[in-house]
Amino acid sequence: MPPVIRVVLAEDEVLLRDGLVGLLTRFDFAVAAAVGSAPELRAAVDAHAPDLVVTDIRMPPGRRDDGLRAAVALREARPDLPVVVLSQHVQAEYAAALLGSGDGRRVGYLLKDRVADVAEFAGTLRRVAGGGTAIDPDVVRHLLHRPRDPLAALSPREREVLALVAEGHSNAAIAARLHVTDAAVGKHVGNILTKLDLPPSDDTNRRVLAVLTYLGAR
Repeated sequence: MPPVIRVVLAEDEVLLRDGLVGLLTRFDFAVAAAVGSAPELRAAVDAHAPDLVVTDIRMPPGRRDDGLRAAVALREARPDLPVVVLSQHVQAEYAAALLGSGDGRRVGYLLKDRVADVAEFAGTLRRVAGGGTAIDPDVVRHLLHRPRDPLAALSPREREVLALVAEGHSNAAIAARLHVTDAAVGKHVGNILTKLDLPPSDDTNRRVLAVLTYLGAR
């Protein structure tokens, strides 16, 4: 019998969440928590230290990419945390952000409409929990054929920080808006400058170049 995998599940649609809990239980997963928002997801992972996270991308409170942002943030804190995100549509930039988190392993990006074989779905979750990667073929095709995005290496949070830099906000102002520390913003900015491979210069000029890159990619 395969080892029991403890899961934290995040899905805001109650009926789908209950259905996924039943499915996971049927295939001998242990559901440590089933929540309906991104903040609850983060809290549940902190509380239960699961073996696997399964989350929808679009979650409260923003109902945009909150679930994905939470997943990427959790992987930044714990790079070896296996995460599978579920999406209604092909969104290659989200898949790229997930693949760019942690060590690039133990991640899955699956389209909800293509999860027809529940046994195969359960097997995919086990594969990701065991260190594998599972990306829907349609998403792979989009990743291979899309034009190169100079911002592709940035995480969703780093894109958010760069957008605020482009609006002229200081690190302190960005920290206040995002409810994080100045040091956290400084780290994000440093990561942005590194990932954009900007030439060595003083920080002011590099910030300007980062903004120009951001505006040119929009």
